[in-house]
Amino acid sequence: MCDAPSMKPKLNRRDFLKVASIGTASAFALSCGLIQDSQEHVMPQSNDSRHAKVIVIGAGISGLAAARTLADKNVSVIILEARNRIGGRMWTDSSLGVPLDLGASWIHGVNGNPITELAKKFNAKTIPTIDENGIVFHADGREMTSAEFIKLERLYESIYEETSEIAEDLEEDTSLQEIFDQVIAKRNLSAEELRGLNLYIQYETSLDYAADPKNLSVWEWDSDETFSGQHVIFPQGYHQITNGLAQGLDIRLNTEVTKIKYSQNGVEVETSNGIFTSEKVVVTIPLGVLKQAEVKFEPPLPSSKQESINRLKMGLLNKVYLKFPKIFWDDVENISYVGEWMLWLNYAAYNGEPILLAFEGGEKAWALEELSDDEIVASAMQTLRFLYGDEIPEPESFLITRWGKDKFSFGSYSYIPPFASGDDFDALFEPVNDVLFFAGEATSRKHFATVHGAYLSGLEAANEINR
Repeated sequence: MCDAPSMKPKLNRRDFLKVASIGTASAFALSCGLIQDSQEHVMPQSNDSRHAKVIVIGAGISGLAAARTLADKNVSVIILEARNRIGGRMWTDSSLGVPLDLGASWIHGVNGNPITELAKKFNAKTIPTIDENGIVFHADGREMTSAEFIKLERLYESIYEETSEIAEDLEEDTSLQEIFDQVIAKRNLSAEELRGLNLYIQYETSLDYAADPKNLSVWEWDSDETFSGQHVIFPQGYHQITNGLAQGLDIRLNTEVTKIKYSQNGVEVETSNGIFTSEKVVVTIPLGVLKQAEVKFEPPLPSSKQESINRLKMGLLNKVYLKFPKIFWDDVENISYVGEWMLWLNYAAYNGEPILLAFEGGEKAWALEELSDDEIVASAMQTLRFLYGDEIPEPESFLITRWGKDKFSFGSYSYIPPFASGDDFDALFEPVNDVLFFAGEATSRKHFATVHGAYLSGLEAANEINR
């Protein structure tokens, strides 16, 4: 699960990035062109047995939550994980000398959030991120004043309100972009106002839901629920949570599942390391992988579940970390620009290191994956040089995620396109024959695309098994 911070100068506004996020780890994190994963691994406990009462497929946070819950109730559990690490779309990398999260970074809303309790349990330090501590640059490089940003925000809110009113009267679903266009066309907006409005719309869509307005359902795109309170980041990495959950669990890494054969008599799971058997299975395979249909189910999944898999879509949010020899940018937490590379996070505010993190979401994130590392860095530097001058130094090293090309995720997190709905998340969660159980962010109707949604779904699946 991927995520970015909400950002605005001198203003509070609603949380607009949930996971980051739920976050997501890339199999293509690059440091100076080398694929590295320096996450501190938990050494999984395992034995030679290929049978357990429950097999959990996937060692992301939903799988770990399910396995942890079952193991704590003395249910025998084996986790099968295709990657060479735990965490799934949560991945902390330390190859730049400090822990940096390539997928999920935040707890979005600490009040009542189960991840808050896990952070306390595992003594994981968190630091609040302050939305107001930011700077916004116009397209021509001028700093946007707070008054200008307030005007921009009010413009967006009025357009969103009118869009919502129109959507209520529609006879069938359509894209958010289509109704936005209708509303905006009636306004006599200047080119500068349109550019600023596009920035704000991207805050709310591609940088939050990992999809552009033309791909989002006008009826359901923001039907999720949020937790209140501060948004906090992990300066020592989100892997503290997954490592804590994984302690003592039987986890088989580098074990790719190819087929799941199930009946009332039990389950056979065919993998790259042989066949495993169990009474029940918890499937936490990401939506992007389910859509590829490379993991076969025998018999096939019910048509209602397959249809929901087809209707829902996988969004994309990628990250680019640049480490510099010195800090040359403003002493703020976040930097926005009405142009290319519109959102940056100043990591020096959290770990003291001269590191900037840029986000790209939606179609821009997909396009990014077709570029070389040098092209990506050069493009990002072009924006930074425009804002801070030609004399700024080159980055010493970098990390680039490519979640869309990661064959174990094929994207960052789920979103609702036109003609899909929250019912599809419920359909994905629904157990099959009291044998197959499902978990993951795309099975959480209230909290899709979030770490806490994935975690809660794992708990719920485990509790369904124990009923």
